[in-house]
Amino acid sequence: MSVRRVMPDISSEAMEESRGFYGLLGFEEVMNLGWVMTLASSTNPTAQVTLMTHDRTAPVVPDMSVEVDDVDAVHAAVRESGAEIVHPLQDEEWGVRRFFVRDPNGRVVNVLSHR
Repeated sequence: MSVRRVMPDISSEAMEESRGFYGLLGFEEVMNLGWVMTLASSTNPTAQVTLMTHDRTAPVVPDMSVEVDDVDAVHAAVRESGAEIVHPLQDEEWGVRRFFVRDPNGRVVNVLSHR
């Protein structure tokens, strides 16, 4: 298994203002579905920040996202460990397969692969 990128997920009710603020730091909008917006560095596209008003299909906004090369293998390992699955493994209409898991600190991690 390989990690492709890690990014913070920020719960926000100030999406436009946040886009402007992170723009000052060199981030540009690369995806916007209304309820979720991803900003990335133009010189290092894996350096990203995601802003969310809510999660469209999950019960909570995650604290961070980890993109892996094989989400099914990670899901199996996490289930085997006994960690709490917060949102089940599923394919999402925006092109990812993902699940949420709670880490030992209580943080919710969105684990995903692009399809």
